[in-house]
Amino acid sequence: MSPMPFFLFVLRHRSEILQLTLEHIRLVAWSMAFSLLLGIPLGIFLTRRPKLRAVVLGTNNVIQTIPSLALFGLLLPMPWLGARADRLTITALALYALLPIVRNTYTGISGVDPTVLEVATGMGLTQRQRLWHVELPLAAPVILGGVRVAAVITIGVATIAAAIGAGGLGEFIFRGLAMVDNNVILAGAIPAALLALLADGAIGLLQRLIQRPRR
Repeated sequence: MSPMPFFLFVLRHRSEILQLTLEHIRLVAWSMAFSLLLGIPLGIFLTRRPKLRAVVLGTNNVIQTIPSLALFGLLLPMPWLGARADRLTITALALYALLPIVRNTYTGISGVDPTVLEVATGMGLTQRQRLWHVELPLAAPVILGGVRVAAVITIGVATIAAAIGAGGLGEFIFRGLAMVDNNVILAGAIPAALLALLADGAIGLLQRLIQRPRR
């Protein structure tokens, strides 16, 4: 396959590629939002209740081992989720993204120097103030590392959403597999890979900015 036919294919179908890319971004954005809203508080909770760490992280590990199509199938009988393919996809993707976010939030906060926490307490900070002004800022680079991994995983797994009619770039991939057409497959695979690289690079840059020592 020469590159020219693929280039012409992209030009001919650019509006559909753009539409499916936007659908893909929407699915990933919603699922990441839900996983952050649940994962970070859960990671913080585990630092206060470390005895539950094995149970919570173990459950998340089990979810990670379930194949994506199988997880869609498990969630399908649920009335509210099964009624809409996009709801089902967002829920499944959010569950996949939870593990790195919960784990890194727990690890980042647990790794804060106890001396720093003693100083903060000695200055009269309450437990909530210590969390917001000391623990979370110091743990932010580690937490962002988990968000970075979760984002890349979510973008990749979101291509499977097309199998249940939720849209996204997986539409081209499944269509190309059915047609045995590499141009169609690449029209979905390349934008998805670029989105993953963009997310990885952007969050990585944010990590480096946070870790840069202040003068």
